[in-house]
Amino acid sequence: MAAKDLTRQIVVISAFSFMIVAATVGSGLFGGRSVEDLQGGALSAEGSYLAPASTAFSIWSVIYVGLFAYTVWQAFPRQRERSRQRAVGWLIAGTMVLNGLWLVTAQFLTLPLTVLSIVLLLALLCVTFRATILNPGRGVLDALLIDGVTGLHLGWVTLATVANTSAWLTTIVPAEAGENSALWGIAVLVVVAVIGIGLAWASGWRIAPGLAMSWGLTWIGVGRLAGEPESTPIGVAAIVVAAVVLLVPLAGALVHRVADVRNAEV
Repeated sequence: MAAKDLTRQIVVISAFSFMIVAATVGSGLFGGRSVEDLQGGALSAEGSYLAPASTAFSIWSVIYVGLFAYTVWQAFPRQRERSRQRAVGWLIAGTMVLNGLWLVTAQFLTLPLTVLSIVLLLALLCVTFRATILNPGRGVLDALLIDGVTGLHLGWVTLATVANTSAWLTTIVPAEAGENSALWGIAVLVVVAVIGIGLAWASGWRIAPGLAMSWGLTWIGVGRLAGEPESTPIGVAAIVVAAVVLLVPLAGALVHRVADVRNAEV
């Protein structure tokens, strides 16, 4: 198994390197267009009613730093033969590759393909997140660099999938459909709330996915209340849902912790 474990460590490093190179190319740092200018502006903060304000995307810096820290940590010899690294390492590498591919797709291919790309990334993140639950870790570094980073990545990509799909649909639906935009937007946000609560419950009330979702939802609210396209109903609903997906896992974690303490005292 030693050779396979070393291979996994190298693949994770290679996947992170690919993601960073793809991010620099896909974001226009090498002379191409920035993401907000791609696909005719469909991916910008004004591209749809469910697009977060541009400040929301700063969360990528946190996710990238977390993935870098994980990449360095998992490369230590002590991590090589750990069963948890064997369970999640290949999966995390795959999420980094798909992360980079989305940016390349947005830069060079079509808007429908960006939707396909981000859905594949979301699916693999779900599988990865489940693997972290089935293979619990130990210690602070496990909690931060595996559970925390994967949870943030999943939470943000969940919301980004909604925004990306909304951007695509905005370009193909008839103009008159805009009359029902508030109704459809609120309906989608209700589904997002259900997904956020479901993720929290299924993961034993982990906070990271809800934290990332709440961040993005808050900036959707800001975008609709203070930016374009303006929609007060969607803006208010987004802020309410942001509170729900953050407070529910916090409350669940607190209740779970209190129950553990009581059981320990019995």
